[in-house]
Amino acid sequence: MTRSFIPLALAASFLAALPAGAQESDRQPKISVTGEGEATLAPDMAIIRLSVVREAETAREAMDANSQAMVAVVAALKEAGIEERDLQTTGLSIDPRYVYPNDQNDEKEPRITGYQVTNGLTVRIRDLDKVGEILDRSVTLGVNQGGNIFFTNDDPSSAMNDARKKAVEDAVSKARILAETAGVKLGDVIEISEHMIGTPPPRPLGAKMMRMEAAADASVPVQAGENSYTVQVNVTFGLDQQ
Repeated sequence: MTRSFIPLALAASFLAALPAGAQESDRQPKISVTGEGEATLAPDMAIIRLSVVREAETAREAMDANSQAMVAVVAALKEAGIEERDLQTTGLSIDPRYVYPNDQNDEKEPRITGYQVTNGLTVRIRDLDKVGEILDRSVTLGVNQGGNIFFTNDDPSSAMNDARKKAVEDAVSKARILAETAGVKLGDVIEISEHMIGTPPPRPLGAKMMRMEAAADASVPVQAGENSYTVQVNVTFGLDQQ
């Protein structure tokens, strides 16, 4: 045997050595379907993003004013029962404010007129009855920029398991209909995989929060609703031809 035929001979011998079951598996009739299941669960935790924004002529003055307000906000949150682990700084920025040359001024080039300091805070609220109160107090003490509110569950495993069961049941039902219509018998499950569909995005707090200074005695209306958890499963069944 010449050298050029050695790789081909080795490949042929390797294929011949494969188990018969593995080769037959590739030729086995099968059907693949996608099932979907959904389960809902009342949220037990809210996540809100708040920011304190302050402006001043110098960066130092803006930072001091911002820090003073944020210290008061954090103290009030802790007083309301928010634990240290549920408070997280999520952003701190110092930005110069410029005036630019235009037809209405005599500026020759951009000039810094002051500084803006923004300090962001993410808060996890585990007692949903306190959400409105916490928003009110935060704005009164210095929060003047709101982000989003997100209702979630500390442990959604029960809802996820319910969604999984429904997804598999849905897949089995679809496969049976297809098999019966095609005149074949549904066999065993060959392969199954799961895909979780993302949770709902955070909801905007809206402009009302930014107007709370004018109505500090009013409670922010908050409706938690329900969280929906959706699971998709891809299931492959073998087919027994009748």
